[in-house]
Amino acid sequence: MKILYILVAGIVLSFAAWVLWLTRPPREKGLRALQHNDMIDTPTEGNSITTYTAFGPMFDDMLADIKSAKHHTYVQFFKVEPDATGQRLGSLLAKRAGDGMEARLLYDDLVCHPWRWYYRILERQGVATAGFGRVHIPFITRRGYYRNHRKTVIIDGRVAYVGGMNIADRYLQGLGWGRWRDTMVRIEGPAAAAVQASFAMDWQYATGVKLDTPTHIPVTAATGLLPVRIITSGPLGNGPQLMHFTVSLLDRTTSYVYLETPYFIPTKEVKDALRRAARRGVDVRVLVPPRGDRGETTQYASRRHFASMMADGVKIGFYGEGFIHSKIIVADDSVAVVGSCNIDPRSHLLCEEIAAVVDSSAYAAELKEVFLADEAVSTYIDPAAWRHRSLKERCGEVITLPIASQL
Repeated sequence: MKILYILVAGIVLSFAAWVLWLTRPPREKGLRALQHNDMIDTPTEGNSITTYTAFGPMFDDMLADIKSAKHHTYVQFFKVEPDATGQRLGSLLAKRAGDGMEARLLYDDLVCHPWRWYYRILERQGVATAGFGRVHIPFITRRGYYRNHRKTVIIDGRVAYVGGMNIADRYLQGLGWGRWRDTMVRIEGPAAAAVQASFAMDWQYATGVKLDTPTHIPVTAATGLLPVRIITSGPLGNGPQLMHFTVSLLDRTTSYVYLETPYFIPTKEVKDALRRAARRGVDVRVLVPPRGDRGETTQYASRRHFASMMADGVKIGFYGEGFIHSKIIVADDSVAVVGSCNIDPRSHLLCEEIAAVVDSSAYAAELKEVFLADEAVSTYIDPAAWRHRSLKERCGEVITLPIASQL
């Protein structure tokens, strides 16, 4: 019996050591040395932005842009599913590749593994495809644990899409219990070249192929008045830049900061910054979904944080029309952020992410209206009532505690 105890203890300790090794911040900075990196996080003037809060209009405009592309279209999503929506995109890319356009599709290899057969079909039709972070046996190497969560489309280096939407039917049709609410932006102007630079680095990492001809390093003319900077973040690149940016933004806000996120499990740094902001009188509001899109595990892990933050004055509301997958921040009528990054450890520490940051009172006002429209169909949690939540809720919060940092 003693031998059995020793064996079990050894297995548990080995598993714990493996998890710690797997999830500790990486030391390598592999993508920093790649070409184009100096274009990232550099403010550019002269951009125009269209904001989408529903998938259908965004997808229609994206397809129209691809149809009008002259040289290339680069598509990168965490998920590209081979359903009707994914096949519409794939068919158009294949058609345009047949016309002589350079078409590239980059997907996350782990989550898209079941659909490799579809990408092979696109390859045969002239679309270059690649899986980021190719995984054969998951998590034997730490590189296999870091995923690419970015969602971008770039047309000729002049137009770029950035935001939270993937390619799948549910983004258009919603879930059985409500709509799928998300945010994406179409950027036209010099900032599109920075999004293309991000794609070029990811493509080189995934394939070893450099996109370094003059066409791949475009000089894009101004089309509007908005200043935009593209921030990338990730363990295989320049570290948790979006987490640092979020903390910095929260620490310098003076009036209000509004956030939307589908998965709200803030790192200690972000949680402390939210509480500091609320304690000094900033109006801090966070909208989250009322239930999970794939089970309730993440929701339990999220709700463990609610009581302590509401005690400091953070307002947390449940979106009332379905699942809110939007990832936006707007603050002080001066800064607006739309990107792929959730407020959770996986996005901030373990995934490659991207965001468009707009330092403009005009655009901040526009994104604020988006938040207020969502808020109008949401319900804020009563802190007093929350203290009397069910035993099931409390047990779920405790059970998910050991794995919260990986959700």
